Amino acid sequence: MALIVCLFTACDSKQPTSRKPTLTVTLEPLRYFTETIAGDKFKVVSMVPKGSSPETYDPTPQQLVNLDKSIAYLRIGYIGFEQAWMDKLTTNAPHLKIFDTSKGIDVIQEAGYNHGDHHHEGGIEPHIWNSARNASVIARNIYAALSELDSANEPYYKHRLDSLQQIIAQTDTEVRNRLQNADTTFLIYHPALSYFARDYGLKQISIEERGKEPSPAHLKELIETCRRDNARVIFVQQEFDTRNARLIADELGITVVPINPLSYEWQEEMINVAKALAK
Repeated sequence: MALIVCLFTACDSKQPTSRKPTLTVTLEPLRYFTETIAGDKFKVVSMVPKGSSPETYDPTPQQLVNLDKSIAYLRIGYIGFEQAWMDKLTTNAPHLKIFDTSKGIDVIQEAGYNHGDHHHEGGIEPHIWNSARNASVIARNIYAALSELDSANEPYYKHRLDSLQQIIAQTDTEVRNRLQNADTTFLIYHPALSYFARDYGLKQISIEERGKEPSPAHLKELIETCRRDNARVIFVQQEFDTRNARLIADELGITVVPINPLSYEWQEEMINVAKALAK
């Protein structure tokens, strides 16, 4: 009888499991880097969901409630969403530790501009993650943040950092190899590949004009520039209107290539850009 009682009561009960501490990050690519290093030690959530633009996104009330459950926020550093909401986020969750993953990156300066209701801080080109060189710096910053939050598991994070750095280095090598005989000039609606272009000696031409729809004069200038520089690829993103990109493509007879610089699949997206330029 004792055995039967055990089987249906205490022996069948589960010991309560400790919940993982939660980290919040701004974007899916940053979630990829953070989860890769954090392993099974943290739960990682993104503020900006798939298919939304970090330039103009506003968090939902439920996200603000959920943020209170996080112990830290890892930010990109210059994205419009962060500039508009960081003070409110920290006021809503004053216990949050804030870590800037852009620390140590050689940023690209640009003229400040408004995008929707948001302004890019200090004229810094914000898309720092679209670069293998920058990704390596971001990874080290994430490792430092995790080691500060959970020093007992620092060796674990270091091991996983080293593995991620190998992935980043392999990605960089593959991209360089694919770009050896590729086109050096490309168009893109929203200039999300500035750091990618700098890393690999490419020329990025933005269809968007200082965060706004291009004027007819700007479109005419773009078409002339593309003809002169022999640009043969236009990258488009789902977060932005593609009509003007397709108008230019039809005029020049060049290829429109959808990309997703906000994808969790960072390595795949980097290589896809290189593949498109190498065709």
